[in-house]
Order: sequence, then structure tokens, then C-alpha cells
Amino acid sequence: MSSFEKVVVIDGKGHLLGRLASIVAKQALSGQRVVVVRCEELNVSGSFFRNKLKYHAFLRKRCVVNPARGSFHFRAPSRIFYRAIRGMTPHKSARGAAALDRIKLFEGVPPPYDRMKRVVVPSALRVLKLKPGRKYCTVKRVSHEVGWKYNDVVANLEEKRKVKSKAFYERKKAIANVRAKAAGSKSSELSAIQEKITALGH
Repeated sequence: MSSFEKVVVIDGKGHLLGRLASIVAKQALSGQRVVVVRCEELNVSGSFFRNKLKYHAFLRKRCVVNPARGSFHFRAPSRIFYRAIRGMTPHKSARGAAALDRIKLFEGVPPPYDRMKRVVVPSALRVLKLKPGRKYCTVKRVSHEVGWKYNDVVANLEEKRKVKSKAFYERKKAIANVRAKAAGSKSSELSAIQEKITALGH
């Protein structure tokens, strides 16, 4: 992500939440627009039980006089991730607020991002950064346990998306094979033309 792109779409699956949050925050502060999809598949180091206890400890933090004043305990994976990013930006300044406006977070892969190229961030991948054998859990499991109601809805939508995506890929592969076969069958006829093109430096 050294050079700016119009928008970078990151597939959150298999990334460690804190590491990815720090990278997304840094990119947003430098002016890059970032979209993170499949936030429910983010990983958190530590066992599920430990992370559940930590979230329940967070739920106890409230304003005793009037709990409606805050803290606000978001249950959705995208909002948990958003809060992690917010903690890494100067969100009360205009610069920090503008950075947060450049970030979009989603559960699943909604349109139009299902048709866009998605990338991973190697420096935040669990398989590369967490020692083998260490315990970890997914954010969706913690969220579901503490009151997120859309775990099954997102799972069903993802199943449908994967079926459509597979069909599209198979069609794309078939077209590529036909094109390669056609080019191979006509290669002898096109060799003379290709030599002239090569001579012109193309």
C-alpha cells in the first residue's frame, strides 16, 4: 500500500484484529480510502473464553448516573473493529474525524465489493504472526455470544455469494481456455504479422 489507490478493499478473513486496525488507521490518516469486508471472520488472539470474559468486563463499564450517556457497547463485528481503529486515531480532531470517514467496514461482502479485487495484509495475517499452537477465536463467535443477532443471516448471504462467485470463476476460466485455444490454432498464420509488430518494437 505504498502508493495511493482510489480505494483499497481488504478481505478481513484470517487477519488479527489489532494488527489490521493499526494498519488501516495509519493508511486512513495518510489519505487512503479503505474498505474492510468480512469483519466477522477477523481473529483475536487468546481463547474464546478469555475474550468473552474481556468483553463482559467491557460491558460493565458504564455511566452509573445515566447509562445512556455511554460507554456504548457495540456487538456487531464491524463496530468492534471500528472501535479498535478509533482508538488508534486522534478522532476528536478534524484530521482524525476525516480519517474515520475514509474507512468503511462490513460483515460479509456486499455489492459492489463482491465484484472488486480484494487484498490481504501479510503483516496482519494470523498464520504469519501468531505462533503455531497459540489459541485464538473469531470475532463473530464473541459477537454472537454477547448479543449480535445477524450471525446466521450473514452466513446465509455468504453461502449464496460464494455459489455465484464460483459460477462466475468457472465461466471466466472456460472463456480463457477458448481464447488460448483459438490463439494457438492461428499462431502459424499470425507469425508473419507478429514478426512485423515485434520489429516495430511492440
